[in-house]
Amino acid sequence: MVRDSQMTFADMKRILKRWWWILPITTVFFGATGILAAMVLPKRYMSQTMVLVESPTVSSKLVEPVITEDLSRRLSSMQEEILSNSRLQPIIEKFGLYPNLRGRAHMEDLVDRLRSSVKVTPLEPMAGTQNRQIPGFYINVTFNNGQLAQQICTEITSMFLEQNAHDRQMQTKDTTDFIQQSLDDAKKKLDDEDAKLAQFKRNHPGTLPDQEQTNLTLLTNLNSQLDASTQALSRAQQDKTFNQSLLASQESAQKQKTEGVSPETTDQQLSALQDQLLGLQAKYTPEHPDVVRTEHAIEELKKRMDAQQKAATPTTNAVKTAAPEPPQLQQLRAKLRQDDQSIADLSKAQAKIQNDIRVLQGRLQESPIVEEEYKDITRGYQTASDNYNDLLKKHNTSELANHLENQQESEQFKIFDPPSLPSQPSFPNKLLFAGGGLGGGLALGLGILYLIAALDKSLHSERDVELGLKLPLLVSIPALDVVAGQAKRASSLLGKGLNQQPDVH
Repeated sequence: MVRDSQMTFADMKRILKRWWWILPITTVFFGATGILAAMVLPKRYMSQTMVLVESPTVSSKLVEPVITEDLSRRLSSMQEEILSNSRLQPIIEKFGLYPNLRGRAHMEDLVDRLRSSVKVTPLEPMAGTQNRQIPGFYINVTFNNGQLAQQICTEITSMFLEQNAHDRQMQTKDTTDFIQQSLDDAKKKLDDEDAKLAQFKRNHPGTLPDQEQTNLTLLTNLNSQLDASTQALSRAQQDKTFNQSLLASQESAQKQKTEGVSPETTDQQLSALQDQLLGLQAKYTPEHPDVVRTEHAIEELKKRMDAQQKAATPTTNAVKTAAPEPPQLQQLRAKLRQDDQSIADLSKAQAKIQNDIRVLQGRLQESPIVEEEYKDITRGYQTASDNYNDLLKKHNTSELANHLENQQESEQFKIFDPPSLPSQPSFPNKLLFAGGGLGGGLALGLGILYLIAALDKSLHSERDVELGLKLPLLVSIPALDVVAGQAKRASSLLGKGLNQQPDVH
């Protein structure tokens, strides 16, 4: 009796002793059934090939690959393309597959059948390698004819090789065309930025940031030239004043000499005042009180001398007009004209220098604003230039990669093992079916034995009595197997009965 699904060794021994014949029957029956099924089921043959990914012959350090997509993704995309209806239907028609189903099934059902018989399995990267790209893949084709399985596997493998070459060429070409279009747009933008920068330079001459130091140097030179021009103009004006006073003194002396009047009274005073004024101007500025006082005294003396000249008789004027002018006076007048010309030239040059200084100062004041605008323009130009150079580099790389694809020097698929011609069916496997049948029969037999033990409600031991009746056991009588007529054997069986499980009646 089995309680709480717990079976003792004694229970198993008792069940096996009585029902042992169930195990061989179920085992042999199901083993034979497995062998029979392996002989009856339709045979399936599997043709297999291995395709490896061949690395490019040109080093990637020399030419960067344009196609950087993971091989597993490309393989999945190619698998969807190759196993599509439009690609598998020509294979069915080429090899005349499924002739018995042509009239009863649609072409889509036949394509689904063929698609389910094709399996693509990627190779796992070797352990310990840094490259995690798959090194290749298997193509398995399972069909009811070994030769057809090999032919279909060969066709599918060729399609993978052609599809890979076509996809890589098209992707490289599309990448090159896209980069070329982007390069044209970048060049146009770079030309626009270049024209904008050139126009900005034309609109702001002399105010660009790189010209600021030049402007400072020019401003320093112009200030030096202005100081020198101011000093030269001051000297010219002093020379003119001196020559004017000297001319006036010579004219007064010549006039008094002509009239016979001694010029000691007024000319000596004027000459002394003029000498004094020159000395004061050399020491002090024109606003100094001594200089102003002396100038005022000279003007008053000149006014008195003019009044004396106006009071002279017409006869004196006639004599004066007729008398020739001395060479000293002519030289003084020529010097005065030269002084006037020098003063005019120096004044003009000074005005030009001052104007140039104002222009340079305006440029320096405008320079920060121009510099800010110039930075914005040059930043845009630099960005456009960098983008153009980067695209140009990528375009050259893409052109070279496209050339390598056309020359088949890049990554390629290579058949390592050609499609095999199966001599034995891959399904059903007789050994596998036989082993499965034997194992299943043995398991079923053990299950039947356990079910028999679980359904057995009889009491075979003291433990069964206590569990079944819920009462304590007081005494047990062992079972004695006595064979009549054999006393010796009876006593022997009596001794053995002491070691057996007791039966309770």
